[in-house]
Amino acid sequence: MRFNIPTQAAVVLYALMWAAFGVNHLVNAKEMVAIVPVPGGAVWIYLTGVAMLLAAAAIIFNIQARLAGYLLAIMLLVFIFSIHVPQLIKGNFMAPVSILKDLGLMAGAIIVANIRPMHKQGSN
Repeated sequence: MRFNIPTQAAVVLYALMWAAFGVNHLVNAKEMVAIVPVPGGAVWIYLTGVAMLLAAAAIIFNIQARLAGYLLAIMLLVFIFSIHVPQLIKGNFMAPVSILKDLGLMAGAIIVANIRPMHKQGSN
C-alpha cells in the first residue's frame, strides 16, 4: 500500500484526539469519579488516561500501533458495557448516543490498528 497523506493525517488526528482525552482524564479525574462503576474510582480514571496517552504515542510514532488500536477498542467495549449500558437501563436518554459514539471510536481504533502498521517510519 502506498503512502497516502490524507490517510496518515487522519490517523495522526485520531491519535491526537486520544491524547486530548488522556489529558482530560488526568486533569479532570475528580469530576469523572461519579461515573466509574467499580471501586477505586480515580485510580481507573488515571489508568485509562495514561492508557489513552500511551496509545496516542504508539499510533503517532507507529510503535506497536496495531496493539494500541486493538487495546483501545477493547477499552471502549468495556466502557460501553460497564458505563453506557447501565445508564441505558436506568433510562438515561444520552446513553444510546454514548454507545454509538464509542462504537464509532472502536471502529476507528480497529481501522487504525490495521492501517498504521502498513506504513513504517521512513518509508514512502
